[in-house]
Amino acid sequence: MRTIVGFVYTLKPYERGIQEFLGKYSRFVLPGLGFQLPIFQMIRVRDIREHTVDIPPQPVITKDNVEIRVDGVMWVRPKADEESIKRTFYNIDNWKRAVIQLAMTNLRQEFGDLTLDESLVAREKIANNLQTVLNRFADDWGLVVSKVEIMLIDPPEDIKRAMHKQKTAEQERRAMRLLATGEFEAAEQQKLATIQRAEGEREAAIRKAEGEREASIKIAEGRAEAIRLVNEAAQQYFQGSAQLLRQMEMTETALRDNAKVILTQEGVTPTLLVGELPFTPKKPQ
Repeated sequence: MRTIVGFVYTLKPYERGIQEFLGKYSRFVLPGLGFQLPIFQMIRVRDIREHTVDIPPQPVITKDNVEIRVDGVMWVRPKADEESIKRTFYNIDNWKRAVIQLAMTNLRQEFGDLTLDESLVAREKIANNLQTVLNRFADDWGLVVSKVEIMLIDPPEDIKRAMHKQKTAEQERRAMRLLATGEFEAAEQQKLATIQRAEGEREAAIRKAEGEREASIKIAEGRAEAIRLVNEAAQQYFQGSAQLLRQMEMTETALRDNAKVILTQEGVTPTLLVGELPFTPKKPQ
């Protein structure tokens, strides 16, 4: 807060003021350049920007009778309207000190309703409750508490040691669980790899058996074809031989009655005399 008693005054954009005439409220002063009558008139100026207000460390007793030290920080600003600016001057002497004392009192009450374990995990809840209570009173002072944060919750040393041991034990248990989980996953992966390898070997064996079966079929088909060809050749041979045998039998019969033997380049060929014409049997092809 600052006070202007000179003839010429200037208020910045983040300032609001009230003008008093002979000690009484006269008017609301907005940012800009103005003039007043020295001695008779005076302007009191309020900064309406956000103010950071620390809550000093203090001991509090939790619901389970554990003494801890806590502190925090608040963000407080005066409201910019005329009535609120008037209340910051006329309803409270030192608004920052009043807000700090109110915060400390209600902070003790908030932690007194919670156990130590609850307090350690309820920072946001405590801060919200404290902000609600502060705004209920701060409105009468022309203020608004924008935000509250609980910064420190400090248990006694013996509680810290016990908490550290508990945390260490929990970390060890978690590490063991992670290790067991890792070993289980590794075993599962190895099992999966074994199954995949067995499936691959089975598939290879099936393909090999199918290949061998197809090869056997091809061989059998080749052998059957060879046998067929041999049978056909044998059949042709035996048919030719039978025909030749019949011709020889006919020749032999003819020779006994009327036959001549003609010598040719191919050998001896029996020739029958059928009437006046000779007949020579043909050899089978």
